[in-house]
Formats: sequence, C-alpha cells, structure tokens
Amino acid sequence: MLINLLPEFLEVLGSANREAAYHKYLDAHRAVLAAYWSNYVIDLESPHAADVIAATIRADRSDLKSLLQSVRVSSLAEDAIARATELLRVDQPTDVYLMIGVGAANAGELVVGGRGIAFVCVEHFTGRVNPTTYGLGLSPDLLPIWIAHELAHTVRYTSPVSQSDLLRLVSNNGGYYDYWMTASRGTLREHLVNEGLAVHAARQVVPGFDLSDYFGYPKRHFQRMRELEAFIRRAAHHDLDRAGIGLRLRFLSGGMSPSSRLALGRVLPERAGYYLGYRMVEALVAERGLSAALRASALEFEAADDAARDMRTA
Repeated sequence: MLINLLPEFLEVLGSANREAAYHKYLDAHRAVLAAYWSNYVIDLESPHAADVIAATIRADRSDLKSLLQSVRVSSLAEDAIARATELLRVDQPTDVYLMIGVGAANAGELVVGGRGIAFVCVEHFTGRVNPTTYGLGLSPDLLPIWIAHELAHTVRYTSPVSQSDLLRLVSNNGGYYDYWMTASRGTLREHLVNEGLAVHAARQVVPGFDLSDYFGYPKRHFQRMRELEAFIRRAAHHDLDRAGIGLRLRFLSGGMSPSSRLALGRVLPERAGYYLGYRMVEALVAERGLSAALRASALEFEAADDAARDMRTA
C-alpha cells in the first residue's frame, strides 16, 4: 500500500506556524515517523530534535517543488510496488511511504507492529544537490530501485516462511525493527546477506540501470570494489558469524572514519558489505530464484557460493 505524505508536508510549509504544523503532522503519523527518527536520526524526545525540526521546516524546497511539478512520483512508486509485489512474492501486508526525511537516509526499512514498511525520502531524488536538506541530488528515475531494495528487506523480516534470523529478532522485539538491536545481535553474515539480497531484488524489479546504481556507488567506487573483492572477503571471513554494532558499521555504513574501517592492515572501501553481500548470495539466487532466496537462512548461501567459486576456479 502506498502512503504519500508529501501533500501533508507541503501543507506544513504553507502554514503560518510551521513548527506547530510540523508537530501536528508528526502526531498524525507518530507510530511510523517516531520509528523512522529513532532508527535513522535521533530519538524524537532528544533535546536536539527541536534543532533538526527547525532546520527541516526552514530549508529551501524549490528543488522538491520543481520535481513534483514535472514528475509523477506517486506513479513511479506504484509501478515499482506492483512489480516488487509480484517478483518478491510479498506475502504480508506492507506499506511504502513517500515522505520528506531530515537528512539521515535516502531510504530505509521498518517493521512497526509486525507490519513491514519501506520508506523513501524524496528530497534526495530531485536531481539537484541541496545542502539545506542534505539532498543527494539523485535522479528521480532511481527512486523505484530503492523501493524494491527496501521491500526486499521487509519480506525477509516479516514473511511467515522466512528463515532469516532478522525475523526472529524483530519478532522477539514485539514486531518492531530496531537498527541498533539488530546490529548488536545479528551476525555480520546475516547483515551482508540481507543487503546483498536487496541489491539483487532491486536489479530484478527495476532492470536496465548500470550495476553501480543498484549499490548507490559512484562508478569509480564500484570498480574499486571489484578490484578488492578478494581482500574484502578475507577481511570479513573470520567475523561472519560474530555479532556487533562495530561490524555492521564497518561494512555497511557510510561516513565512517578510515580508522573504523581498518581490517587486515588496510582500509575497507565505504559500504563494502553491499558488494560482498551481493556476491555472497549470487549463487543461491541463481539456483533457487529470488523469492526463495529472500527467505533462506543466512547459512544456506555459503555452500552454494563455495560450490560456484570452486567451479569458476577449477
């Protein structure tokens, strides 16, 4: 189900008292927006939240308004949802939110009360970099890629036949996804497989783009990943079945310092885990198909990957 919050956000901007209007908007969608804030920004009850809100409601939105006049964003989203629902065999009620974020992520996934949620922060897809909104300047044509990517996560977290350990962690947390809890309790293998599957899902649901676009990498960065694949595999090997926030941040988060990405005496490229995860799951996706692989346990990918690499090197 598509839930488009953009008209309500524009009403906030048109209000005589933007701050009061923004809080009313938050209250109207608190269950989802509070989960978004706590997972991807800061807690809404934090004293710093007021500063973030103030910056959000006074930012220059001319690029957003231009986008919405020239592109039917909701149609792009609806088409992507329809294709993903079929190809991923989405089997639980799931929502996709078009919204305006506060600079922390261009897209993401949540589970709220057992219901899977994918969200896209449209300010990042205006085609123009905007320092006042932290907008990345991505083309709106890329928006369906990220919808498919995040919907793949929701399938893995909520499908009744998913064997992912992340489903167990979400269930044990009362049906709520918590980035920091899953980061500290889920193994590195689980997180790498999770992201790799989402990249494959995006590529199948929204074909035709350069492979680097499905990772969110600049082309030069993607080429560097390919060159360093053997090193990245070695760097992750002994930690695959360990859990820890530091491991998830080292392999999957952007903006980390070089020292925090140090492994085997070298610095890992930023977000190297997306590429490694994509390669780790490739063989099983080819063998069983995307929808079945999305629901497989993390350990099932290793045997298929080992067999495929043995065949390539024989």
